[in-house]
Amino acid sequence: MLALLAGGSSRTSSSNKLAESENAAQNSNNMSWGNELWDQNENLAIHTNRGIDALDKYANFLRDRVAIETEYAGKLRRLVKNYQPKKKEEEDNEFTSMQAFRNLLKEVGDLAGQREVVSESLQLQIIAGVTLLSKTLREERKKCLSDGASLQQNLTTQLSSLDRAKRNYEKAYRDSEKAVDSYKRADMDLNLSRAEVERYKNVMTSKIQQSDDAKNEYANQLQKTNNLQQQHYSMLLPAVLNRLQELDEKRTRGFREFIVGAADVESSVAPIIARCMEGIVKAGESINEKEDTFKVIERYQSGFTPPRDIPFEDLSKCDPDSVQDSHYSNSTSNHLTMRGTMSANKLKKRVGIFNIFGSNKQRQIIEACITMKNSLTADGQKEDFSDLPPNQRRKKLQAKIAELQQKIAQETNARDGLMKMKIVYEANSSLGNPMTVEGQLNESEHKLEKLKVDLKKYQGFLEKASQVPVATSSPQANRNQLQNGHRTSRHSNGSADDHHDDGDDQPDDAGSLSRSDSEDNVAQIQNGHNNNNNGSASPESGLGTSHTSLPGSGQGSANENAIGEDTYYETEVETLNPLGTCKALYPFEASSEGSIPMNEGEELQVIEIDQGDGWTRVRRANNSNGWDEGFVPTSYIECTLYA
Repeated sequence: MLALLAGGSSRTSSSNKLAESENAAQNSNNMSWGNELWDQNENLAIHTNRGIDALDKYANFLRDRVAIETEYAGKLRRLVKNYQPKKKEEEDNEFTSMQAFRNLLKEVGDLAGQREVVSESLQLQIIAGVTLLSKTLREERKKCLSDGASLQQNLTTQLSSLDRAKRNYEKAYRDSEKAVDSYKRADMDLNLSRAEVERYKNVMTSKIQQSDDAKNEYANQLQKTNNLQQQHYSMLLPAVLNRLQELDEKRTRGFREFIVGAADVESSVAPIIARCMEGIVKAGESINEKEDTFKVIERYQSGFTPPRDIPFEDLSKCDPDSVQDSHYSNSTSNHLTMRGTMSANKLKKRVGIFNIFGSNKQRQIIEACITMKNSLTADGQKEDFSDLPPNQRRKKLQAKIAELQQKIAQETNARDGLMKMKIVYEANSSLGNPMTVEGQLNESEHKLEKLKVDLKKYQGFLEKASQVPVATSSPQANRNQLQNGHRTSRHSNGSADDHHDDGDDQPDDAGSLSRSDSEDNVAQIQNGHNNNNNGSASPESGLGTSHTSLPGSGQGSANENAIGEDTYYETEVETLNPLGTCKALYPFEASSEGSIPMNEGEELQVIEIDQGDGWTRVRRANNSNGWDEGFVPTSYIECTLYA
């Protein structure tokens, strides 16, 4: 029962609120400034002026905000630019923490872009609209106030005319009353002549006539004034006030729309900003401390093993001189061991400094290394990276080989593209002269041969680096073994001599490793180059003998790809089946032989896809000779291949 009563009361309250809202809306529609505020013209003028000033104030607020947004976006972009990784820090980009920081900078740059979007949207959409509305409202308000002032001036003029007519009527009435009194006194005065009495009578008649005329004028002016006043307060002035009301409502409505529009501008970029935040969170979550630790090990691992135990020295069997030498050697080797574990490059430098006063063989090795300084790379390392620890050397060589293989693949694709263009020229001379690509083919072949020689050279370096046994201890440990073995050989026999021999061989091999490798590799490269030149035909000879033969067709894979002249003519002269269609995204002007122009949006047939050289062979129908064939840039078209 209580629930039913509560439900009934809630329905009753909601219906009451609905009725109240409808009544308020109806009353607001019935209420107007012209009816309710007919006598508040000045206050309405002040109110409308303040409303337009508030709109201008909001426009100034938006301008200041746009300036702040623009400055904020600019400072964010400057911040991102200042904290971009430097070139010397590129080697640290492999760590997940640095990759996350780089992704963070990218997302912050996107945030700056969104703030710029907000600034531009507010400037173009909101501020421009507010400024235009304010200007329009001021012009309309000025016109309304001018019309109201004109109506008020007309009413004031009519009231002045009525006042004058009333004063004239009052004066004429008083004069007529005086004239009547004078005539009555003259008529009763027996001493006055008939003529004088008649004169008073004429004056009385004239004054009475003037009074009647003034009365009629006053009545006419009063009627005009009443009519004008009724029209003024019932029609003319309410129309002006209603226009002011519409103007003010238009300002209020515009105020609402502009505030909502500014919020919509901010909301439109909110999803993108949220995605930027998600990207920052994802970048942070991508940091893996274990992976970074593994990469640190991969970068700095030398491949050496820790030094072995220092053998015990029996001082009873040593002379004083050897004790001093031993003390000096131990202190030096211990110092090098502590310092050398931090960096393999520093280790090598310190070993060289302390061994400079060693044997004549080591001195010769140092002189040989100095003479080989021309073989250093741009970053100060040796060409075969023999100055690096074994693990680092192998990684450097593998990276270099991968880089050369990639360059060879690119150059091969470029050479193949030139060859195809040459074959097309030979099959259809109208497309271009085959000799125009001769020089490019020769240059490409020379580059390819040089890259292959470099690849073979670095493969030899890697093979030698893999064959050389990894030292079981670091250079400073080898030095310790050498010094310990040398001291033992001086004061003991038997096994001590064997220890001395082992210790003496190790540093010589380790010290001369880089020099021997470099000399062997140089000799190998020279021999391999000479054999290549003697055993295969040169690129020029291949191009000079036949225009249809592949450049560099000599030994190896080139022989397998060599195709006879008849074969080329049989396969290329016949019409190729289209592989699909393409649409030109941009206009292209043919500036070289073999290429054809195209217009934006033009449909073409694809008869040969891009082989990695950036060109696609296409065909179009021609009314004159059937078909036009040629090459166009792949980036200028959108291809749709047949299934």
